[in-house]
Amino acid sequence: MRIVSLVPAGTEIVHALGLGRDLVAVTHDCDHPAPVRDLPKVTSSTIPEHATSAQIDRLVRSAGERGESTFHLDAEALRSARPDVVVGQTLCRVCAVTLEQLPATLSVPPMTIPLDGESIEGVLADIERVAGALGARRRGERLVADLRRRLDAVAARVSELTRPRVACLEWVDPIFNGGHWVPEQVAIAGGTDVLGTPGARSGIVEWEAVVGARPDVLVVMPCGFRTERAIGEARLLAARPGWAELPAVRDGRVFAVDGSAYFSRPGPRLVDGVEILAGLLHPDAFPALPPEVAVRVPAVTPSPERAG
Repeated sequence: MRIVSLVPAGTEIVHALGLGRDLVAVTHDCDHPAPVRDLPKVTSSTIPEHATSAQIDRLVRSAGERGESTFHLDAEALRSARPDVVVGQTLCRVCAVTLEQLPATLSVPPMTIPLDGESIEGVLADIERVAGALGARRRGERLVADLRRRLDAVAARVSELTRPRVACLEWVDPIFNGGHWVPEQVAIAGGTDVLGTPGARSGIVEWEAVVGARPDVLVVMPCGFRTERAIGEARLLAARPGWAELPAVRDGRVFAVDGSAYFSRPGPRLVDGVEILAGLLHPDAFPALPPEVAVRVPAVTPSPERAG
């Protein structure tokens, strides 16, 4: 079987099912697990590598207004991959290639498997759908059962603990709250999301609303950014009025996390994201987190400290 993935979450799902050897091409953004980085790429992005958050936002909005995307499919590379199966997403045409963009010129139309989960339950259903379509139903059932077990374990550990007020920022210029599954991740991890609604898309949030929400914990998880880039994004917020008065800032509970790996991609690692949040919200109940996934961002000092 020859599988092409048009979205990083699809790539991660296929690998988690033990079918990574069947992947023959992926997107330019696919980076986990490490072996997929060497596979042929069937997409590219028009966004410059070092663009600022504000510049990226303008480019994405401009593309959306034109009915276009900042991600482009390489039709020739796709034809060369000769896929039997294409795994893709249906949520966002602007910031990823969707299944509807597949060229009609493929000599043998591949089977397509859509990913459309907008909640944790939806993502688990996607995993089972992919598993069934790829002839790995039992593997999918075992994987989902294990992910549920881990979620239940976190929920049980925090069930009697005080729930801090949590603000999750998916973007900082302009500010977007964490959407879709992020409020659920916060709830399972033992917190109360003060900006997001479970299942709802992320949206622009005025800074005054963030200040007014008085979060005890502020988590900066920019979509598509690793922890190192997220640290810089978090520091941009320090110049805003009211920053120093935020309870999260006063108590040293502002964190930058790897949004790309654990919060933006609707795949198995969303459960890792729940475990990461639980460690940030309840550090006395969970092991310290490694610095590559979460970093405490000091209010003033320039050098980040290890979270936990």
